[in-house]
Amino acid sequence: MEAAYIERGLPPIWRLTPLAPPEADQVLAARGYRRIDESHVQRAPLDDRFAADPEVTIAPAPSPQWLAGFAELSPVAPAHRETMARMLSRIAAPVGFAQVEQAGRLVGFALGVAEDDHVGLFDVLVAPAARRQGLARRLTQSIGAWGRGHGARFAYLQVVATNAAALPLYATLGFETVYSYAYRVP
Repeated sequence: MEAAYIERGLPPIWRLTPLAPPEADQVLAARGYRRIDESHVQRAPLDDRFAADPEVTIAPAPSPQWLAGFAELSPVAPAHRETMARMLSRIAAPVGFAQVEQAGRLVGFALGVAEDDHVGLFDVLVAPAARRQGLARRLTQSIGAWGRGHGARFAYLQVVATNAAALPLYATLGFETVYSYAYRVP
């Protein structure tokens, strides 16, 4: 498996979930792979903590301004922005592109995807100058309310285990870890 990636000039990256064989982590460590990006998959019921914020707008397609602001904060390299836009346009399930602005400038972004009784919350991003003002909470709550309007009863997300700002926020909204995973890279 490693050779196929190396031949194509790509690094072999292994995602280790609870479903991976227990010895996989030790084998990769012995081969010199280092562990990075431990993350948690979390889930919460969409209860009354998830109310739409009138200052958060959610659209079924991203505006050029949403794409530019989102790409800048992600960060998505300029050479890959067209690919990112195409990927986002191909999401088959109902999708909500959330944004919030301050002083006429977009400063917060999030993406929600509704499927069956769940809404996935992806890429909650807030501009550095606008952080610590509750915008991530408002975006998260609004995507949850949007998902509920699309039949969702639960929200889920993935959060890096070291994200000291996001973890307490998600806990106050009822998110609990379902499982954790990490990557091994050369």
